[in-house]
Order: sequence, then C-alpha cells, then structure tokens
Amino acid sequence: MADSTGGTYTLVLALDRPVTIEVGALGDRAFPAGAYAYTGSALGQGGFARVDRHRRVAAGEHDVRHWHVDYLTGHPAVELVDVVRAPGADVECAVAARLPQGPVAGFGASDCDCRSHLAADEDVDRLRERVTSAHRAVTED
Repeated sequence: MADSTGGTYTLVLALDRPVTIEVGALGDRAFPAGAYAYTGSALGQGGFARVDRHRRVAAGEHDVRHWHVDYLTGHPAVELVDVVRAPGADVECAVAARLPQGPVAGFGASDCDCRSHLAADEDVDRLRERVTSAHRAVTED
C-alpha cells in the first residue's frame, strides 16, 4: 500500500551471482555477487509510493526503467530483501556517505556531488545493519 508521507529510504538487495547489467547512460557495469543498498529520496507528492514502484520492478510487474536502481532491481538475479525508511527526513546523501562504496560511480547520484548512492558488502545482514545504523545516526542529530 502506498505511503504518501515521504522522506529518505534505502533498498537492501541481494545478488546471488555476479552479473553485468546495462545501467542506462552509465552503460554496462559489473556487479559481484553479494549485498547492495541503494539510498534514494521520496520527497515529492507521492511520497513513499516510489518504494512501492521499486517493489513492482523487483517483482517483474513493472518494466519501465527510469532510475539507475530500476536496472539493478529489475534483474532476475536480484532480490529486494528490505526497505529502511526515514519518514519526513531529507537525508539521502548523509545516509549514502555512511555506507561502504559500491562498484558503480555515479549510481543514483546524478543530481548531487556524492560518488554513488549504491553501497555494497559481501553479507546482506551486515549491510542491513549498517543501513539501519546510518539512518538512525543521521535522523537523531
């Protein structure tokens, strides 16, 4: 169900095998097997309805690729494991900066000065905990 509140969110993803994915204008990029975390914002009118759209792409129910993350979540080897949210908070870059770097520079960061909004780790549970901690740290300030 759509949530019109809005704020910042991080998708926690698992990739069961290494793949190469064409990521829009970024071109073909290699993604090693492991865990990924994509941090984005849903500050517009629809709020967290954007997260519902990401879920539909990950489930194969929506084929339109608009954002970098759509190319990753739309790949059949990728599983959407969890979503961590910071309702009402515009902390996308602050969360992304607290997470380990991912393999694709510029991923999800075309409208800011961040290196990337895609983090990576070998372990899904460890990355999920880091995401939760990053959200907590930037919203408790």
